[in-house]
Amino acid sequence: MNRRVIVVLTGVFALAIFSGATLFHRNEQTKRAQAIAASRAEALVRDHSPVIGPASAPVTIVEFFDPSCEACRAFYPPLKQILALFPNDARLVIRYAAFHEGSDDAVKILEAARLQGKFEPVLAALLEFQPEWADHDKPDLEKAWARAKDAGLDIEMGKRDVARPEFQMTLDKDGADAKALEVSRTPTFFVNGQPLTEFGPRPLYELVKREVEKARK
Repeated sequence: MNRRVIVVLTGVFALAIFSGATLFHRNEQTKRAQAIAASRAEALVRDHSPVIGPASAPVTIVEFFDPSCEACRAFYPPLKQILALFPNDARLVIRYAAFHEGSDDAVKILEAARLQGKFEPVLAALLEFQPEWADHDKPDLEKAWARAKDAGLDIEMGKRDVARPEFQMTLDKDGADAKALEVSRTPTFFVNGQPLTEFGPRPLYELVKREVEKARK
C-alpha cells in the first residue's frame, strides 16, 4: 500500500470518526432537550401568554421569541403559513425571551398593543421594520413606537400602559421559564411539548403536521 493511499484512507477514517461523534453529540442533545421539556412541561404554556389561533386547537406551538431577533423575523412568514395550513388544528403561544438590548421595551410595546386588541398588526409591523429600530448596540425604540402607531396603536395610551407592573412580571416569568427549559437562543420552538431539534421552517412544518395527523386519528 503506497503512501498516498494510506493518507487517503487515514483521512476517510478520521472523517468517519468525526461524523459519528457529531451524530452522537446531536442525538445526546436531542435526548436532553426532550427530557428537559418533559420534566418541566408546566414551564411551556402560561395563562398570561399571547395566543394566535383557536384556543381549543389540539396542536400547540410554543415559540420563545425576541422581537429584536433576526431569526424570529425570518421565521414569521413561514410560521404564519403553517398556521394558515392548519387553521383549526394549530395555535401559537408566544413566550418572550428578551435576549437583546432594548427587547424588553419592545415586548412592552407588544403587550400594550395586546391590551388594545392590536397585538398581531403591531407584531407584524415591528418585525417588518425591525432593521430600522432593532440595532443591537443602540436600539431606537421611538421608531418602534412610530411603526406601532402606523399599525393602529394608540401610542399615548400605550406609553402609559408600559409602566404596568404586570408587563414586567410577564417578562420575568417568561425569562424564568426560558431558563428552566434551557432556552439559549431565539426562536426556540416546542410542538405539543416536543422540542424542535432540527432548526428550520421545514422541520417545524413536519413536526406540526405529524402532531395534527395524530390528533385527527
